[in-house]
Amino acid sequence: MTEHAQSLLREALSLPEAERADLVAELLVSLEGPPEGDDVAVEQAWAEELERRARRISAGESQGQAWTDVRDRVRRALTDG
Repeated sequence: MTEHAQSLLREALSLPEAERADLVAELLVSLEGPPEGDDVAVEQAWAEELERRARRISAGESQGQAWTDVRDRVRRALTDG
């Protein structure tokens, strides 16, 4: 990664979570193109699900899981299956 890209990354990581999420979405569109047809419905459904989960976490109704725990569980499932 170039120094310029590293600088942009550091700056992006200092943004609030919601702005980082918006930035990621825009970057993905720049790589994959905008969603089309059924993809729009899928994208909307995922956005709604993520909002629902975020509200539950903010309200204390749900807890997230550490990435390392999730990653390890997925790896075990993939190697055992």
